[in-house]
Amino acid sequence: MTSRLNEPTDKPAIDPATIAAAVSPERLANDLANVAMMGGRSDGGVARLALDDNDTRARLWLIEQASVLGAKASVDAIGNVFLDVPGSDPTLEPVVTGSHLDSQPAGGKYDGALGVLAGLEALRALKQVGFTPRRPLSLVSWTNEEGARFSPGTSGSAVFCGVRSLEETRPIEDSDGVSLGHALDTCLAELDAAGVPRRPLATPMHAFLELHIEQGPILEREGAAVGVVEGIQGVSWFEVSVSGSANHAGTTPRAMRRDALEGACALATTLRETARDSEDRVRFTIGKFAVSPGSVNTIPDQVTFTIDLRHPDAATLKALEAEFNELAQQTWAGCKAALTSLSRVEPVAFPATLTALLDDTAHELGITAPRLVSGAFHDAIHLANHCPTAMLFVPCRDGLSHHPDEHTELDDAVAGTQLLAASLASLTR
Repeated sequence: MTSRLNEPTDKPAIDPATIAAAVSPERLANDLANVAMMGGRSDGGVARLALDDNDTRARLWLIEQASVLGAKASVDAIGNVFLDVPGSDPTLEPVVTGSHLDSQPAGGKYDGALGVLAGLEALRALKQVGFTPRRPLSLVSWTNEEGARFSPGTSGSAVFCGVRSLEETRPIEDSDGVSLGHALDTCLAELDAAGVPRRPLATPMHAFLELHIEQGPILEREGAAVGVVEGIQGVSWFEVSVSGSANHAGTTPRAMRRDALEGACALATTLRETARDSEDRVRFTIGKFAVSPGSVNTIPDQVTFTIDLRHPDAATLKALEAEFNELAQQTWAGCKAALTSLSRVEPVAFPATLTALLDDTAHELGITAPRLVSGAFHDAIHLANHCPTAMLFVPCRDGLSHHPDEHTELDDAVAGTQLLAASLASLTR
């Protein structure tokens, strides 16, 4: 990236502590409670699936907040909602923050939504202290990050960044046969009726910051309110199929069997051991396991299972993929195996200049913010190839996410929002 993250200005800077002090815990808590009611479940969780009625309500609520900020709301062709605060130099590219408002079917109140609402509160705090950005400043809510209704996820950021086309994304269907395009058109019609103008896709950005709950246990274990994310680990998804021969379970001696389940278990165990590392940085998961024909007294002739393989280092990920391919070419309990790649995303390392800015700002505010790597996908993984990008994490209780009991302490959410607001101010000068 050629854009510079810090540029001189003649206007005296507002102290980061002054900006942080303007972040209101009451406003942030109230916003979290209001948005959680849109798709709220009886168990305290949230079901706000991408482009459903609740998601549309949340978008309209967010758009209503623009007037308080002196911002202009707009929406693009994939449904990403932007609130744009003008800068003193409108020719400059904007600094952008945000996340997503959609949830899992039995999700929590914080995943995604906190990043949008922290961005909203950061903009309020900057306005409250009289901060005038030199660069425009924008808040975005990306469409369908979760992928719970329409798979794969991160649709809004992927289309915005040109990773996927709008044309290939619109036909994707949910479990009821409703296409993303149809649901998107319904949502956009409501936004049109509310007078929300359209904006072009793939507009340039100076930098993007995303605040998110960690969805892991590290920050809570370390007693840290905020973490600076260095990057997002890469992931490879595979499907493994093991083929044997079906036969009678009671009459076929073991020596004469080609039991696909026996072969699959042996292969799965070997793959898991291959992925074991002393640093515990490799993430290996078998999430689906299907046995056919599925009869209690029939030897299985076909087994398929999936692999989710993750690591922050591209070379390590590639080496493991090569080892997996070699293992799949062997015979397992007399059965043949095949390894099919389903998807692959390269690891992302956030630029040192931007993570250092977050470190420095945290130090100025007296916030201890350790470095860590994201194990989960976020919209930032696509933005990283569009503009300088970084993330902030706040802890979640017991590392629990994608669950109604997902919880982040308000004090931690406020500390993350304070660091976000002060960092945005630095980037927009």
